[in-house]
Amino acid sequence: MTAGDGADQQYAQLRLLDKAGDGGQGEVHVVAGQGRLLYKGYREPHKVDGAALAALVSYRLRLQEADRERLDREAAWPLCRVLDGSRVTGFLMNRAPNPMTWATSKGDSRLIDLSYLLREAKPAWSAVVQPAPQARRALAIALTEAIGRLHAAGLVLGDLSQSNVLWTLDPVPSVFLLDCDGIRLVGRAPVLPQADTPDWHDPLASPGTATVDSDRYKAALMIGRVLARDAYARPGKPLIPVTGVLDARREEAVRRLWDQAGGPAGGRPDLGQWRNALTARETIKLVAARPEPRPVVDRSKFDGRRSRGTISFRD
Repeated sequence: MTAGDGADQQYAQLRLLDKAGDGGQGEVHVVAGQGRLLYKGYREPHKVDGAALAALVSYRLRLQEADRERLDREAAWPLCRVLDGSRVTGFLMNRAPNPMTWATSKGDSRLIDLSYLLREAKPAWSAVVQPAPQARRALAIALTEAIGRLHAAGLVLGDLSQSNVLWTLDPVPSVFLLDCDGIRLVGRAPVLPQADTPDWHDPLASPGTATVDSDRYKAALMIGRVLARDAYARPGKPLIPVTGVLDARREEAVRRLWDQAGGPAGGRPDLGQWRNALTARETIKLVAARPEPRPVVDRSKFDGRRSRGTISFRD
């Protein structure tokens, strides 16, 4: 039995090693003898909706193999629940890919989250290679595709913010979603009460709620902030993309969606619209083709059957 099979595992059978992360809802530890797996343990297990967590585990198992492998590449998805007796204490998940980490001058390993894309590079984290403008756009596209696939599957992400999305340029621009236990199936309760990150909330959503529409607003924040390298860009204010990240046609399309994202609830652009805007090509100007000239015979030049006529060409 492995975590990937989805079967519940008992906490007493796990051997936890170093702490790999610490968040508001729980702690993350490396699991000995489980490859690259991590255990997220909840601080308040009595608040956990075990059925909602089981639904996320089942969602992954129902996917076709290729789709399941892609989900594992793009998200720290709950692989199986961990129980203490009958009480859910947490879950097992895959560790983020190595290229999405960097080593500090002290040798500590840190995750490369979205915050490194939203600010000017600092000497303290010079080890994080900054993307060229076209790679920055490619990362924004990767975001739209990853979020769009989950929306298409009937999922609400909820707490979208800079801290729960990782990225890398190696080998290609790609992203990896964290805190996936905060995702829920449309129409179902979340695993824990809905969380929101300051400066990443939807101003039109009620506190503690999340919908596909509020996801779309937060996705717009994420895309716009990545393109502009501005941690505080928000619809309603002009979007100023990094020089070279968009051509004229893409910039026009992106600005239009940015303005639309700041409009009323229910009218925010979906992720497909964002992807189309970011991938649109410049119009190729074609010179109108001239019609082929047609031959015109000047019969007045003929002198009998054996004479040669004159042929000219007219447009």
